Amino acid sequence: MNQPAAPWLSALRAAARRGPQPGRIALHLGDAQVGSVAAEILNEIGLKRLLGERYQLLFEERNGVRTCTLPAAQASQALNALAALLREIGRCGPWRDEQLAVRDAAGRQLATVERGAVRVLGIATDAVHLVGLSEDAGALWVQQRSRTKPSHPGQWDTLMGGMVSARDSLRDALARETQEEAGLQLSALTHLQAGAPVLLDQPSDEGGARLGHLHERIHWWSARLPQAVAPVNQDGEVERFECWSHAEVQARLAAGAFTPEAALVLGAFYEGV
Repeated sequence: MNQPAAPWLSALRAAARRGPQPGRIALHLGDAQVGSVAAEILNEIGLKRLLGERYQLLFEERNGVRTCTLPAAQASQALNALAALLREIGRCGPWRDEQLAVRDAAGRQLATVERGAVRVLGIATDAVHLVGLSEDAGALWVQQRSRTKPSHPGQWDTLMGGMVSARDSLRDALARETQEEAGLQLSALTHLQAGAPVLLDQPSDEGGARLGHLHERIHWWSARLPQAVAPVNQDGEVERFECWSHAEVQARLAAGAFTPEAALVLGAFYEGV
């Protein structure tokens, strides 16, 4: 569509691109920066704190910039020791026992870390979403998130949305999350196509009010569900699925009924159709 974005979408995009709170300290693995941490949280950890009495969290200045550095050797163990310490002092997001990839600026994977710590540590993450259309593309499948979800409980979402774990490629994550959340095999869908990724770069409340940094790239696809195919949740994280007209979806988007991530994805979808 060659027309200005709706006011709700412009406001949401501005919020998603406002960057982290000032005063964060760069987090390095050896010489590579992989994230950042709020100074307030680092002060709670302490300048000389050992992680499991094995990994030293070193504080220094690099080119006039304050940094905290973990050893590049055994980087995953060191990062997960830091994640455990954050959990101990009540400065961690929801603990999931799931490892996410930790990459340098060039995209090379250097380590893995517990999912619950990534936003506290400002580590960049990847997510996948699926926009599910009816067979004739005249309506859209949406899900209501479980009311027990730690983030955005009860709000509306795309047909599927989930994180990319360290063990998954993007395509693997798309297939796995589609099966777990909607009980659907990708092979049962038609017209599967990728959209342009959506970027998030904003403060997060994980670890404390505005003490985290959400730095995420959402990779999304759209597909059509044949008439004989209906989504059925498999992991208990979805309250229900409904199939709405596009007019209803857009009205609910304007009313703020969707999660911010889903709203950004659906905004991008509607701009491209």
